[in-house]
This record gives sequence, C-alpha cells and structure tokens, in this order.
Amino acid sequence: MKRIVVLTSGGDSPGMNAALRAVAKLGAAQGLQVFGSLEGYDGLIDGQFRELTKVLSDGTLTVDIEVDAAGGQGGTLIGSARSARFREVEGRAKSASELRKLGADGLIVIGGNGSLTGAHAFATESGIKVMGIPGSIDNDIGCTATSLGVDTALNTIVEACDRISDTARAHRRAFVVEVMGRDCGYLAMASAVAMAADAVLIRESGKTEDQLIDDIRQVINTGFARGKRRILIIKAEGVTVPCTRLVRMTEERMKVELPTLEIRATVLGHVVRGGNPSYADRAVAGRLGFGALNSLLEGASDEMVGWMPPVPGGIATADSSVMRFPLTRVLDETRALIDGSSPVTKRRVALMTTASGVLSL
Repeated sequence: MKRIVVLTSGGDSPGMNAALRAVAKLGAAQGLQVFGSLEGYDGLIDGQFRELTKVLSDGTLTVDIEVDAAGGQGGTLIGSARSARFREVEGRAKSASELRKLGADGLIVIGGNGSLTGAHAFATESGIKVMGIPGSIDNDIGCTATSLGVDTALNTIVEACDRISDTARAHRRAFVVEVMGRDCGYLAMASAVAMAADAVLIRESGKTEDQLIDDIRQVINTGFARGKRRILIIKAEGVTVPCTRLVRMTEERMKVELPTLEIRATVLGHVVRGGNPSYADRAVAGRLGFGALNSLLEGASDEMVGWMPPVPGGIATADSSVMRFPLTRVLDETRALIDGSSPVTKRRVALMTTASGVLSL
C-alpha cells in the first residue's frame, strides 16, 4: 500500500481535522502518501483530491503545512457533504475507478451513520480496503463510547448554559434550552447532568406534548417554591415539539399559578457543532486515526475503529482503548441506539429517569 485517501462526510464535527492530521502524519512516517477527497463522497466520484502529505526534495514525506495547522480547528479542511450520487451503484463504481486511477489502495471514512453506510456498500462492491472513524456530535454511532466532536459540543453547551444561567438568576426566570441531537438525546442528557439542570426533555422518553408541558410546569412550580432564581430545562432537538411552542403553551397554562412568570426559549443550533476541538476530541482523533491507518496496513477492511466500546466482541488493536468492529455490526448497533432497543440506550434512559428527582432539587 503506497497511497490512501481519507474523506469527511455528513455533518462536520470538531476533531475531524485532528483526525486528518493524525492520518497524514502517521502515513508520512510510514512512507504512505495521503490524499483528501474534497467535499466528501462527491470528491471521490469527481476525482477531486488534495494532497495531505508532501514529497520533499530528498524523497521523504511530510505533512502539508495547512493540514498540520488545521488540526486544532473545527469544521473540516477538505469539506463535507451528503452525496446523493454515492447512494447509487454507478456513483460508487465511478469512485472506485477514480481511486484506482490515483493509485490508492485504501480509504478512510470519517463520519456518522450515513457515511458509514456508504463506506460499507463501497467496501463490499469495490474490493478497495475501507476503514471508518466515527464522527458525530450526537454520539449516536454504535460500537464506540464517543465520536469525534462529542466532548467539544458538550463543552460548548455547558459554556452557553453557564451564561444563560447568569441572566436567569438575575431576573428569576426559567429557560428552555434546545441542543442538537435529532435521533439521540445524549447531548441533552450529559449536559443536563453537568449543568445541574432542573429537567431534561429527550425523544427517547416517548412523552406527548401535554406530558412535556406538565413536566415543565411541575419543575418550574417546585423550583420557584423552593426559592430558586434559575430554572434550566434542556431539550433535545429530537423532541419534535418546537422549543418556542413548549414555552408558549407552558406560560398559557401557568397564568393563574404564576401570573408574572417569564420563560425564555433558546435554540443553540449550529453553535453546538462549531469551535476548536477540545483536548479530548484531539486525543481521541489521533488514537482513532492511528488505529484506522494501522488496520488498513494490516489488511483489514469494511470495519470501523471504536473508542472504549460499550459493547463486547471487538477486534483488538495496538491501542487498548481502540477496538475494530465490522461495519455491519456498527450499523446494526447504530439502528438499535436510535430505535431504543440497544442496551446502551436503555441504560442511558434508565439513568436519566433515576436522576430526574435529583435534577429538580
């Protein structure tokens, strides 16, 4: 193996650039040229590649200066996209042809569920060796305890909620803060614990709009009756009732109980996705990059490297915290995480149910 390609696909996450840098550095150290596919899978189809390593005058390899510097930045240097063309057999066949034209023998895909689904299809059809690295701030990928961007996103949420809490206490107000997490409420759950929020609203609870409003109402009544000046409720994006509607409906129902009550809705949105990666995300990115590259060189394919996986059955790597899993297993576990049948999801929800009485104190 002399050349490989790495791509970032789907939603960007802090740590993707750190993973690109790690793969490029490790590749250069082993005499391997590393290229980036521009704009995710579309770059593969169109043959749009960028050198992440450079050949020096003496024939040795080094990392491109911009790639080296970008390792500490959010987003992704080589761009990301969701490719409709890659979902088609023709698009994947064209991608394989472009990789062979480049002389690449391996592909590393950094991304979430959709990206890894594409990686699995490509590996089975093309015969080119493929390894996946989980990148998703939602922490909704199976066979890994965390994904690139999760820790940074949580730090961003905590910082934002600290600021919101300052103004809430000043005016004795309640806030409902919506964070990302379309199919998985992990960010909401984890940040609620870190912030000592009064409540957390997640899709996994399966509650109706009326039940959610009743929960908010009870938390607000109880909190203010105990002398609190700040009520903080964190809502996951996956709860389909809009944040502003929840606030408006709750205020309507509480006009008699608390006629002067003011509830504010704050949707953090894409603020959660951006920012320079934390130490944890940079470290995990480097170690997952190390595991993915070495696995390719050892002949592995159609797999993903996971960080301290919460499920059994992985294949050991040189790093005791990194295990390899077949992509079929990863995708099955991801589906189970999202539909709630995974033991991991059940544990998360059970813990939050247990903690609900503590959060409101």
